[in-house]
Amino acid sequence: MKKLEEYVRSIPDFPEPGIIFRDITSVLQDPDGLHLAIDTMQDLIKDVEFDVVAGPESRGFIFGTPIAYLNNKAFVLIRKKGKLPCETVSQDYDLEYGKATIEMHKDSIKPGQKVLIVDDLIATGGTTEAMIKLVESLGGKVVGVVVLMELAGLKGRERLKDCPLYSAITYEGK
Repeated sequence: MKKLEEYVRSIPDFPEPGIIFRDITSVLQDPDGLHLAIDTMQDLIKDVEFDVVAGPESRGFIFGTPIAYLNNKAFVLIRKKGKLPCETVSQDYDLEYGKATIEMHKDSIKPGQKVLIVDDLIATGGTTEAMIKLVESLGGKVVGVVVLMELAGLKGRERLKDCPLYSAITYEGK
């Protein structure tokens, strides 16, 4: 059986020279790779107690929904500004070249709920930090973040402070 890392396609010099882009589409396109990714992420959080799973569009949806399903939990969408139809709360955050805003439905997290955030990747941690603030603004408590890949060289883990981060694959570089 292949290791999970073997399903990830590495593309050198994308989007710019010196960067190795870690492409997860190759994981998703292989039934064994997808199965291994979900099983590995599920195993990482098997001892985490949570009430609800939250994930950002679009790749957080891909990995978060099966994790919610396997644990008989609800899945909450975190979306880009203007994509949700009901009353929302929002959180702004900085991007490399600008700003972005994410939103959740105001009624998606109840005060005191323990929330597991699921995403494909953590790099600098800006998006993840914004998701944590968003959940906390609704009275939820983020009890962990699980990702398929961590780019450790970008130090995103440091932005999460006391929130546990579980990574299926860790790449030391950027």
